[in-house]
Amino acid sequence: MDSNPNLCEQFASILNGKSQKQDGVCKVSLHRTFSASVQGKPSKAVLPVGISFESLDQDGNALNLLEIAILQEEIPRFMYAVVHQGLIVSALHNHWLYANPQVMYMHVQFVESPLNFAQKLNRSFSYLISYPSS
Repeated sequence: MDSNPNLCEQFASILNGKSQKQDGVCKVSLHRTFSASVQGKPSKAVLPVGISFESLDQDGNALNLLEIAILQEEIPRFMYAVVHQGLIVSALHNHWLYANPQVMYMHVQFVESPLNFAQKLNRSFSYLISYPSS
């Protein structure tokens, strides 16, 4: 990441977020804007969108990761958009019991240029009910 100090900022810009660099990892934290509750209490903490890259190699490829809170009805279209662009969906699961609506978490990964990964996610986010925000 040190070979291009602006790469993390460019990555975040594509995703309409702000970058954080720590221990060789570039992170962009977003959140979903729909309402959710756990055990009847409103919660924003259960709606994260975490995007990162690390282990940038000399060819400009990195390990790119996404974890996104997603509504059940968004899963088919979003998963199609992600997989159609060649990305790997490595997990789909819940975190919280007694959540309303039921919020699932999708993990996506791929080794490629971080800017390509960010562009693919940006296109995929258009398949969601609401675009993740910062």
